[in-house]
Amino acid sequence: MTLGIRISFTSSTSAIMFPSPRSPRLNWFLFVFIALPVLIGCQAPGPQNRVGLDMSTPSSDLGQWKALDSVLNRAVLENTLPGAVLLTARDGRVVVHKAYGHANPITGKKMDTSSLFRICSQSKAITATAALILWEKGALELDDPVSQYIPEFAETGILDSVYADSSFSTLPNPTPLTIRHLMTHTSGLPYGEIGDPRFEKLYAQADVVDLFPRDGRSTLDNAKKLGNLALIHAPGQRWNYSLGLDVLVAVIEVASGRPYAAFVEEELFLPLGMTNTHFTVPQSDRPRLTEVMTPADSPSGWKPHTHPVYTTDYPRHPEWPLCSGGAGLTSTAEDYARFLQMHLDGGLGPNGRLLRKATIDTIMADHAAGLLDGPWRQGLAFGVKHSEPGTGRFFWSGYFNTQYFADPTTQELTVLMKQTYGLQHDPSSGPFGALLWN
Repeated sequence: MTLGIRISFTSSTSAIMFPSPRSPRLNWFLFVFIALPVLIGCQAPGPQNRVGLDMSTPSSDLGQWKALDSVLNRAVLENTLPGAVLLTARDGRVVVHKAYGHANPITGKKMDTSSLFRICSQSKAITATAALILWEKGALELDDPVSQYIPEFAETGILDSVYADSSFSTLPNPTPLTIRHLMTHTSGLPYGEIGDPRFEKLYAQADVVDLFPRDGRSTLDNAKKLGNLALIHAPGQRWNYSLGLDVLVAVIEVASGRPYAAFVEEELFLPLGMTNTHFTVPQSDRPRLTEVMTPADSPSGWKPHTHPVYTTDYPRHPEWPLCSGGAGLTSTAEDYARFLQMHLDGGLGPNGRLLRKATIDTIMADHAAGLLDGPWRQGLAFGVKHSEPGTGRFFWSGYFNTQYFADPTTQELTVLMKQTYGLQHDPSSGPFGALLWN
């Protein structure tokens, strides 16, 4: 099982360059994208100039989501899923917002539409978006070397051999590791626990956290440990599911001079009304946490997921300051839909603009050209479908069985939250995949 998605790739390499907001050559483009709409009367996207997510009028007509709703109802009835929350929207208006089954099937606690979920790799798009807010402010460049912010990455080589005592040798790295590489899974910083066994061994020896917080180290402390190890390939050479977004958090902290949790709260969550998205869930909200369940031979058919390396209890530990930008956030279906809606609305939020429309277009471009086979490409924050039907749909998923996608053409989005580990078959995957890929 992977922290997000698994895909094949080729070994060819390419690079896409976009001008920085600090570049003088953007002056004309900024006039076109920002000043000109103001002069002619800027219209917010969607019907009746709506911006943001309208939660007030869920529809009784499930439309194309009817099959998914039916499968979720049946899965809960047959106990093949403990519970779920589904939220769908069209043109910024919620069509379905529904809870199914149990948040804890052992205690009988019912799922609620306000239930909290560990969104794991859905954190990645939020971290990338936070970096782009800094990019627009001119605080960093996408092609800045990471060593400019974290000097430990200046001499990081490419792994050659790992020996029995967990020492290792490296080859010289011919390509500077950049912020863009961190954002696009082309950095060469693989996962260990869910990735390469050699790096799992190295991370254990060097005491690197590669999934969820588990102690009192800072995000920057952990990133420095990674910089003192090795890369699995030269940056930009391959697509390899990556810890880059965790390192990106440390870059954001250095570039902004602010703790990441405070930065993302002030710059993204509060403006979008994402009041239920946190690294550490406030004490008063912890009863809303959905438990991560795995199938079991027990009266309920489920047991809490446990693991020898990490604990699923990390949202309850404020004394663990590491902010995993690739996996650490907890959220609700509604909050995540608000985040997706901002991208559908071209960077506009209900309280003003967070990103330029041109930046949203840049996010959706192919930033790993030639490195992926199949129907999607790697954007700066999402996977983006590049073939019909549904060209332009952007998507991702999470380790504990959460999924989402959004479609800029139809102005539709779907967020499906569950909290399971180790399912041999998830009955909801078929109808969800049909909506995404067909």
